[in-house]
Amino acid sequence: MENRVYNFSAGPSMLPLSVLQKAQAELLNCNGSGSSVMEMSHRSAPYEAIIAEAESLLRELMQIPDNYKVLFIQGGATQQFSMVPMNLKVNGKADYIVSGNFANNAAKEAAKFVDVNIVANSKPQNYAEIPAFDSKDFDPEADYVHITSNNTIFGTRYTKWPETGNVPLVADMSSNILSEPMDVSRFGLIYAGAQKNIGIAGLAVVIIREDLLARSCDKLPVLMNYNTYANNDSMYNTPPCFAIYMAKLVFEWIKEQGGVAAVYENNVKKAAILYDYLDSSSFFKATAKKEDRSLMNIPFVTPSKDLDAQFVKEAAENGFVNIKGHRLVGGMRASIYNAMPNEGIEKLVAFMRDFEARNK
Repeated sequence: MENRVYNFSAGPSMLPLSVLQKAQAELLNCNGSGSSVMEMSHRSAPYEAIIAEAESLLRELMQIPDNYKVLFIQGGATQQFSMVPMNLKVNGKADYIVSGNFANNAAKEAAKFVDVNIVANSKPQNYAEIPAFDSKDFDPEADYVHITSNNTIFGTRYTKWPETGNVPLVADMSSNILSEPMDVSRFGLIYAGAQKNIGIAGLAVVIIREDLLARSCDKLPVLMNYNTYANNDSMYNTPPCFAIYMAKLVFEWIKEQGGVAAVYENNVKKAAILYDYLDSSSFFKATAKKEDRSLMNIPFVTPSKDLDAQFVKEAAENGFVNIKGHRLVGGMRASIYNAMPNEGIEKLVAFMRDFEARNK
């Protein structure tokens, strides 16, 4: 489509073109209802069908076991930084592995509700790697162990899950959910903000093992209690209707691609195009430790901050937008979520080769 740029934003991120076109086609008349999904009552049969289909598709794509609830919650992943400790608190202590800025924010927020033990922290390495940890470091009496599976800002990802025994493992999967197969049964709770691989901002998906719902205290605020969502099919009050509808369309698109396994295979190929160039270049440099590199977020730098700024400017002029690195890291960051087409990476690398040739 003319005038479409390649959006390398960490979020809100690029959406599949076919999803946007379907949403456009249905905007005034969704599924023959005669109204837009933005006008529907969430209590109506047409909308109940939309949210039910969204859950069914997600269960199928992630092979979510029957003893897990799927919740659609407003507030994004940041609200889950509070909801997790509020709802899972039993002994009043939790273990956190801090592998990036959002993992650190989650730990700081949890400390308002439970005693937080930082098991491992890669801040001294500027979060360029997943910190080393040992299963012996985990407290067997902790209420849960929390990790951030992919670090959006610093471009690292877990390739091996912690062994936590009987202690539930909780993961913020905001930036790599649905990008690769995940064994949901390894986790007590998974949460993810939607605006990277699920859909648009304003929604968080929570996948929680049913036995953990018994921990939620009745004295919690009603919209901060997981049982409120579990007992009311995520519709105790008006949910983020349009965001859930968009998530459904994205889930349909992933299924059409061949499911998560097929998407993962392509994600590996996409990331390799950029990493292979970065590793061969004497001008550009990837900043994350090689064995911990993310498939979704790839930060890199030139030899100087001035050249970084020049690259970002020229990239935008050539249709590669939102590629500036996070303020905590600088440089550049290419976020290449599921919806980023392979040609977007290929054209970016071609531009990088030209920029390198002109500025060495």
